[in-house]
Amino acid sequence: MFDIAVFGSLFLTLFVIMDPPGITPIFLALTAGRPAKTQKRMAFQAVCVAFGVIAVFGVLGHQILNYLHVSVPALMIAGGLLLLLIALDLLTGKNDEPKATKDVNVALVPLGMPLLAGPGAIVSVILAVQKAHSVDTQISVWIAILAIHVVLWLVMRYSLLIIRLIKDGGVVLVTRLAGMMLSAIAVQQIINGITQVIRGS
Repeated sequence: MFDIAVFGSLFLTLFVIMDPPGITPIFLALTAGRPAKTQKRMAFQAVCVAFGVIAVFGVLGHQILNYLHVSVPALMIAGGLLLLLIALDLLTGKNDEPKATKDVNVALVPLGMPLLAGPGAIVSVILAVQKAHSVDTQISVWIAILAIHVVLWLVMRYSLLIIRLIKDGGVVLVTRLAGMMLSAIAVQQIINGITQVIRGS
């Protein structure tokens, strides 16, 4: 009732795309200044949001995109633009907190989506679910999806220990680093979306 090859393939794919180690500085930057209890709750909420979004798209992905007349490249470009706005605020340090996230729980946007549950992860899950024709492969796919989210939660949950070591000056440095990384991710996502549009035309 378990296909280790399917599990391993999807888990590794999602690990590379969702990048648990790479999300650490971004998580720390976006949640800086909040009480530790709140940060822990946000880590859990972000993972729950990401899992919920990916689960919905895993089951109804094609139907949702077709109904909304939205292509995968359009989804990638939109997600990239959203991330770029957040990244610019992190880089410039406006008000010590990204303007785009002041009135929004960062566990929802941008952590849950589109950082964790981004276009790459969504498309990978849609394809994996489509290719899983037997009960064994279906179970393996969903266990892989659950496993990567557990890893993401553990990484973010225990990354809070870093804050105790780096202090306020380190947090500022991490924030700028996160902004630079996030802007690169955003630009690459936009490029990938535009490339797919050109190839499809």
